[in-house]
Amino acid sequence: YLKSFPNLAGTIHSFCGNDMGHQRLLRALDDAMSERDDERSDAWMAQQQPTRVVLTPAACYPIYPVMARRGPLPAEGRTIDVLSYCFRHEPSLDPARMQMFRQREYVRLGNAEQVMAFRQMWIERGSALVTMLQLPVDVDLANDPFFGRGGKIVADSQRAQALKFELLIPVANADGKTACLSFNYHMDHFGAIWKIECADGSVAHTGCVGFGMERITLALFRHHGLDVNVWPDDVRALLWGDTRARVAQGLAGGAA
Repeated sequence: YLKSFPNLAGTIHSFCGNDMGHQRLLRALDDAMSERDDERSDAWMAQQQPTRVVLTPAACYPIYPVMARRGPLPAEGRTIDVLSYCFRHEPSLDPARMQMFRQREYVRLGNAEQVMAFRQMWIERGSALVTMLQLPVDVDLANDPFFGRGGKIVADSQRAQALKFELLIPVANADGKTACLSFNYHMDHFGAIWKIECADGSVAHTGCVGFGMERITLALFRHHGLDVNVWPDDVRALLWGDTRARVAQGLAGGAA
């Protein structure tokens, strides 16, 4: 991730000084609060050091070393369901571009045919789900925001090989669209890095479908309004079922 997106990675730093360092830290904080000096406001960071802990940028990342330790995949491959908070250093006023957000992912490991079939199934299934939620659907070829001078070459290659598709929905900006689901084929990238093998000993291919939980929620509010009581009945039934819809209506009425 650092090779491709160093500008988005979130590293955790912590105070690693001694008692005297702590006194300097306190003085720096007092100076920053009393003088409102921009140059002094960051002085407290001088003794912060990397902890070798990083924030997860994608829900699927921890899956691959775990699968590698389990040995070769079964003949049918494996599908993993994972939900995680993720972080990307991407400050924005757009409410659909949070720095801390949740991803629900289904990760497929197997041979190339199994992974490609899985991705195509989810492109169709994800489009059908969003259509049932009565949200506008647009699936388009996409690329990740690779960093650096070589980033455009890598991004162009990703698009040329049709490795990434996104399901787009207008959210905050009526003139633009936000990626709420992504459908990715990694080829043997993670399989080679982590030495994940198929049952026949070949390097495993991987792919994933990712749901942006906050983005989908914002899209629902954007298109159906802030009052869930007036959302279309079919949407409410799909999200909560008949009983859950009545409970949600009661809770909303009580809050009002």
